[in-house]
Amino acid sequence: MTARTHDQQLAQEQTQGQTQGQMQRPAPHHARAFIALGANLGNAVATVQSAIEALRQLPHTQVEAVSPLYRTAPVGLTHQPDFINGVVELHTALPPYALLEALFTIEAQHGRERLYHHSPRTLDLDLLMYDDLVQHDPVLTLPHPRMHERAFVLMPLAVIAADLMIPDHGPVAGLLPMVADQRIQLIENPS
Repeated sequence: MTARTHDQQLAQEQTQGQTQGQMQRPAPHHARAFIALGANLGNAVATVQSAIEALRQLPHTQVEAVSPLYRTAPVGLTHQPDFINGVVELHTALPPYALLEALFTIEAQHGRERLYHHSPRTLDLDLLMYDDLVQHDPVLTLPHPRMHERAFVLMPLAVIAADLMIPDHGPVAGLLPMVADQRIQLIENPS
């Protein structure tokens, strides 16, 4: 079983447990969640835009804000095409593991394959934050453990939620100077 398949199975088990528990709960809480989107294979702009539309279709979920798209340098394995990145703010009644499973499904629908760490990808969706939840487990770490180090997350996030506080790291706007050396360019008219 691949690592991602194992993660997907664990997320599905967590989702089933949460769903069973929710049957006895009152109306669901709507959490504020942030999703990072990235792609660097095929028509990456169209793929990211399609993923945003797929997020709009999630049950019990509303897209509250969509950042502009940015062209960014790859991280880790640098001999690959630039990425197209953005961030979406959601209000959702989906529990964290159900939202994670939905992100895995959207990635798979867009042809995502996990060949090796930092490999090129048709689509990458990362759950950055889910309200102020802080957790560390084998399937889901919140907030995303490297979001405060990545211009491709912080720049688009600053446009839609500059005052957002990242637990243990501070406000998004205050973290921008630490990533000023990372190459990132606003895409003026994505199409």
